[in-house]
Amino acid sequence: MRNISRRSMLGAGLGAAAAIGIAGCGPDSSNDTGGKASGGGGEGSGSDEKPVRLIGDGSTADTGKQPKQPEKPVPLEPGQTPPQFVVFSWDGAGEVGNGLFPRFLELAKSHGAAMTFFLSGLYLLPEAKKTLYKPPNNPVGASDIGYLTDPHIKETLKYVRQAWLDGHEIGTHFNGHFCSGSGSVGNWTPAQWQNEIDQAVSFVTQWKTNTGWRDLDPLPFDYHKELVGGRTPCLLGQEKLLPTAKKLGWRYDASSPGGRQKWPEKRDGVWDLPLQAMPFPGHSFEVLSMDYNILANQSQNSTKGMPSRYPGWRKQATESYLKGFTRAYESNRAPFFIGNHFEQWNGGIYMDAVEEALKGMAGKKDVRLVSFRQFCDWIDVQDPKILTQLRTLEVGQSPAGGWKTFLKATA
Repeated sequence: MRNISRRSMLGAGLGAAAAIGIAGCGPDSSNDTGGKASGGGGEGSGSDEKPVRLIGDGSTADTGKQPKQPEKPVPLEPGQTPPQFVVFSWDGAGEVGNGLFPRFLELAKSHGAAMTFFLSGLYLLPEAKKTLYKPPNNPVGASDIGYLTDPHIKETLKYVRQAWLDGHEIGTHFNGHFCSGSGSVGNWTPAQWQNEIDQAVSFVTQWKTNTGWRDLDPLPFDYHKELVGGRTPCLLGQEKLLPTAKKLGWRYDASSPGGRQKWPEKRDGVWDLPLQAMPFPGHSFEVLSMDYNILANQSQNSTKGMPSRYPGWRKQATESYLKGFTRAYESNRAPFFIGNHFEQWNGGIYMDAVEEALKGMAGKKDVRLVSFRQFCDWIDVQDPKILTQLRTLEVGQSPAGGWKTFLKATA
């Protein structure tokens, strides 16, 4: 499904960053038509039929308020301990028959977690129609992650429907995932990012036209409203993306590879929510909080390393996530951001590690497993003075005198 040979290394100890992103929010050019559909439920959704407002060609629909959202966030009270937010996110979000998409939907449901799925626009475009994709600085139809088969596109649609109905966020990983050479996303201008985003949105909102599958349920959301952030391929190009993200009204960008476990800030009016350096057991350096970066440091970019080492690598990956979580949870309570791919690299050990890490975090006092969008909902209602105070805490630094004293002073 993906060509990973072109992923770039991002500094000593942080390994290789891979991101198979989501689609940006272009201008709303859809033509709305009334209609009746199944609420985007699709197979396995359990949704009863109800009236919906079809959008455009019926690929998407306005089905009302998203289900299973947390209560409206409120500002922290003076002296209150901040929640420990954790965001599990998925780059690409395509289902290719390995059962990983439904596996983690079920895991999330079992533990009351919300996640962010960064959907690659090309994953809803049949390869037979690849000439519709005109990537900046690359040949027409080019893609470094390839195209899904028709059955896998249908599976992806099914689980994207279910994800949204289960309360998860659908973001964008853009389209062709170009990470090297003159066509790399790292070289794109703000105007070229706008073009890429417009195309990604079109592939999500016009999949019925592009596939001819008129009998399938629509995606149960208005993507122009749903899309409020993304992650770039290989974590490249954020600087030139941000002006476009701001113009589009995006609330956040999750593309930076240089993050530390501190409370975030805005860049160009957009929340900068980066992957973060986290402890890497057995090493003096830290590793980026993404499955592929752990892989890069364990098997030097090979996705089929020595099977005899899989148990040790699985344990190391699990402990890395949990140590990153614990460091924040027991100190500055900075949100913890984790990036993943639906891949069976090195025998699937990173999927096992993510699952075990989530289980080790869920249910603890003050812990909230949320989507990026939900985290933005919370941080946007906080007192700016409180946030400024929180940002003074370094990685692993506990508040002097405890939270009651530390945050009471800003009241």
